Amino acid sequence: MPIVKFPYGKRFIEYDIPSERLRAVLVSNLQDYPVPEDGNETVLEAMRNPVGSQRLCRLAEGKQKVVIIASDHTRPVPSRFIIPHMLKEIRQGNPCADITILIATGCHRGTTKAELIEKFGEDIVKNEKIEIHDCLDEENLVHIGTLPSGGECVINKIACEADLLVSEGFIEPHFFAGFSGGRKSVLPGIAGRRAVLANHCSEFIADEHSRTGILEGNPLHADMLWAARTAGLKYIVNVIINEKKEIVHAVAGELEAAHSAGCDFLKKLCAVKAVPSDIVITTNGGYPLDQNIYQSVKGMTAAEATVRRGGVIIMLASAEDGHGGEQFLAQMSAAEKPEDITAAILRRGRNETLPDQWEAQVLCRVLSHASVIYVSDAPDDMVRAFHMHPAHSLPEAMKLAEEILGNPEASITAVPDGISVMVLK
Repeated sequence: MPIVKFPYGKRFIEYDIPSERLRAVLVSNLQDYPVPEDGNETVLEAMRNPVGSQRLCRLAEGKQKVVIIASDHTRPVPSRFIIPHMLKEIRQGNPCADITILIATGCHRGTTKAELIEKFGEDIVKNEKIEIHDCLDEENLVHIGTLPSGGECVINKIACEADLLVSEGFIEPHFFAGFSGGRKSVLPGIAGRRAVLANHCSEFIADEHSRTGILEGNPLHADMLWAARTAGLKYIVNVIINEKKEIVHAVAGELEAAHSAGCDFLKKLCAVKAVPSDIVITTNGGYPLDQNIYQSVKGMTAAEATVRRGGVIIMLASAEDGHGGEQFLAQMSAAEKPEDITAAILRRGRNETLPDQWEAQVLCRVLSHASVIYVSDAPDDMVRAFHMHPAHSLPEAMKLAEEILGNPEASITAVPDGISVMVLK
């Protein structure tokens, strides 16, 4: 029997799947892409050859207030390999630059000091100026215009006051923005909550273009790109990582051109064809992306694209931080059927969006297509509140899936890392 490894928290779960039942193991070709010997050199090479832009050191000339937007604790961006090089280049162009690292928390909780040290290393945390974005801190938010969606765009004041605004990040398939990275550093990264709510409205989430791997015609992407351009984001450094969180590629340069180049690289490697099965086993890529139920909805959408209607998705995600959003929990607990939750969400206009409703909307879409068994360390009652079946091991989940389907020989497709692939129907 083939043994498949599934990332779970900071470890892997291995499982023997009967050969006669296994239809396919869907993995990104990114995992077979040669890993450069030196991740630092990969980043440096991208920065030496920026796409559509001058080098960062040239952009920094004469700029006194420089802000680097950096990812928060929920993103596996290898900031230790990126931020030091960005700091060095900025100071090469202007040794006296006043540099602030602004942590793009979006609507997440604030990043702790311990998480900052784990992410950046002690030297940067000790010696650099670091500010953590708070989407509810109205005194430190500035209005910069009206989004194409019609919502008010407000972002962090520190970014608005910068003479030069740049960002780091990583690019991966994203379940409604098409791809992560690039423009997402601004919206939702350093935006006020009301801007995020307008962008993540039910109408946009329901749009057929708001799917993994799609940028053209994607209304969420259009808002995000407008916000980043209007905020003055001049330069990005984005990396692409494999399932081991190793850097395999990097791009740097002008916001849209560099991001597009990174997306094109990734698209060629991570698209896989759906293999419909009764049961699909997947994950959210392990730590740090499977820390809560909220984030793990992303991985479920990969399984959604290949599980048969009425089938079962087994989601492996440690959820050590619990649900990930009080509003997310409240909305998912508000009705007995996912369809009723969806109906209530769709009745809300663009400027009536509730916090976290987009995650509830996508989860309800998944649940309307298939049952979900959630293997985690979260309390059973919490998992049930999200209309999912709790389990604490993969064998337990498999037994439950067979009972739900009434078929001990149900076919199986494995998607070991649900956020690293674009499953095409």
